[in-house]
Amino acid sequence: MQDQKLNIRFAVVTGMILVAALFRIFPHPLNFSPVAAMGLFGAAYFSKRWLAFLVPVLAVFASDIIINNVIYAHYFEGFTVFYEGFFWQYGSYLLIVLFGLGVLSKVTLPRILGGAIGAGAIFFLVSNFGVWLGSPMYPQNIGGLMACYGAGWPFYQATFAGDLIFTGVMFGAYEFIKLRYPALDFQTQRIA
Repeated sequence: MQDQKLNIRFAVVTGMILVAALFRIFPHPLNFSPVAAMGLFGAAYFSKRWLAFLVPVLAVFASDIIINNVIYAHYFEGFTVFYEGFFWQYGSYLLIVLFGLGVLSKVTLPRILGGAIGAGAIFFLVSNFGVWLGSPMYPQNIGGLMACYGAGWPFYQATFAGDLIFTGVMFGAYEFIKLRYPALDFQTQRIA
């Protein structure tokens, strides 16, 4: 019976992450994405840390395959698995999960809000650092780095909004589902 409850919780959490990943393939404002929320959600509800990293990142990867080869296929030559600078993006996703493991060791509203704000900052800092480092458009000095962050600032606003909204929706939906199905309450026993 206990194993069945764990399997149900695992399926619900994994399913919610996969559904969130699907939102990436629908039309949306640039950088308005559920990726940070997926990482934070996985960090909060998977007790096995490797699942907290693996499930959200694989969900992002699967949606990237669709985005790169169907939606934006005209920007690439042939089938694209990895795009230029992907390691900065994925590195930021892994850092978001690591951050979430610390911040969301106990799930509370202030921690969820802090997690969403911190996740957006991590993505902004890491991804723009990668753009600066890999682009001849910016001088490789502190002025160039600041110019890159300045150019990225307008995109951060959509990232920030997406992180707050998607994090709120994912955690709120899970709390709502828990009211109806108490077996999902990870506080009594975290999932696999």
